[in-house]
Amino acid sequence: MRKASEMNFGEKCIIKDINDMNPSYKRILEIGFTPGQEIQLVNTSIFNDPLTFSLRGTLIALRKNQADSIIIN
Repeated sequence: MRKASEMNFGEKCIIKDINDMNPSYKRILEIGFTPGQEIQLVNTSIFNDPLTFSLRGTLIALRKNQADSIIIN
């Protein structure tokens, strides 16, 4: 079970599930990180926080603890 925060630069993955124990669970779903969607890690910053993902043609930056709640294949 991998997390989106563990993706390599440029890697594409499908979202399998979102951990509902994370306080940002609803926000993550509302901005489009839903099961079945393809995401790609397109940018990282120093210390890997935040991470920038491409999702549905949009770039979205998430904190590492938020990306930890996104479970990928």
